[in-house]
Amino acid sequence: MDGEKKILLGMSLDELKAVARELGMPQFTASQMVKWLYQQHVRSIDEMTNISKQNRERLSERYTIGAMDPIDCQRSNDGTIKYLFPVTDSRFVETVYIPDGDRATLCVSCQVGCKMNCLFCQTGKQGFEGNLSAGDILNQIYALPERETLTNIVFMGQGEPMDNLDNVLHATEILTADYGYAWSPKRITVSSVGIKGKLKRFLDESECHVAISMHTPLPEQRRQLMPAERQMSITEVVELLKQYDFTHQRRCSFEYICFAGLNDTTMHAREIVRLLEGLECRVNLIRFHEIPEVDLPESDEKRMESLRDYLTKHGVFTTIRASRGQDIFAACGLLSTAKRLSNSTIV
Repeated sequence: MDGEKKILLGMSLDELKAVARELGMPQFTASQMVKWLYQQHVRSIDEMTNISKQNRERLSERYTIGAMDPIDCQRSNDGTIKYLFPVTDSRFVETVYIPDGDRATLCVSCQVGCKMNCLFCQTGKQGFEGNLSAGDILNQIYALPERETLTNIVFMGQGEPMDNLDNVLHATEILTADYGYAWSPKRITVSSVGIKGKLKRFLDESECHVAISMHTPLPEQRRQLMPAERQMSITEVVELLKQYDFTHQRRCSFEYICFAGLNDTTMHAREIVRLLEGLECRVNLIRFHEIPEVDLPESDEKRMESLRDYLTKHGVFTTIRASRGQDIFAACGLLSTAKRLSNSTIV
């Protein structure tokens, strides 16, 4: 990093206007900077050629773009690519690019590690090491080699988005703002285990899709799998969601990793139907991917299909999500930065 220089990547238009004022530059310079950042994806201030040389020099004295290239990538047999990105505090996160026909989804991280410590998730075993800034979150898109092919973004990588809500909201603002990437919020899905106060704020302040990690409809069993259940139960989460309108374009979904005999029984199916009654939503069934020192049984295809068919028959639209990138530990629940940062390029 360039000494104590501040980073422009992750700044909103209003923040860039403040930079212009601070440096005694015309206010329209902020509009020029924001276009160079989020439309042209420049890698140096010198590339902002419609800003005077004097102002570029002034800007370069105190600021840097802050874009950081991935330092490693792994390619799956199914086309999935997992990138290792450095972040500004000399740590790093994993990001997963998932091409699928004419769609390409990027699974971004919002924290280094995670506090939630869900039993079935490798990221939780890493522990919590820090929040990503809005710039760190956006850099996973900004510096992605396949950036121009992206159709969707999911905040389902490392970390709990509601535990870093300010920076997640800041990043999604830039992704959806006219001055930024101008994406529809319907191209972005933000996941959560459900955190009291934070989930409501997200629902009020964002129009992005929401995906809730359910994994069992039974509060007692969910506490055993997911410690966050103690702070905000799945019942409270669903009651909150029922206060919002998901009958139009905004979507509500539930993520459900299937464990043989533990949460994929007919009893669980009945409880899911009862819990979600009256809520416009969908359920995504996910295969469990084995992680070290966790003794949970993986549901087979037949059991998952039976669960899907029961839920669908009883009015809960349900799909079985295709597992991608398992051979490179990029599939759901497998992300963990167990590699030390050795080299990065910061501009």
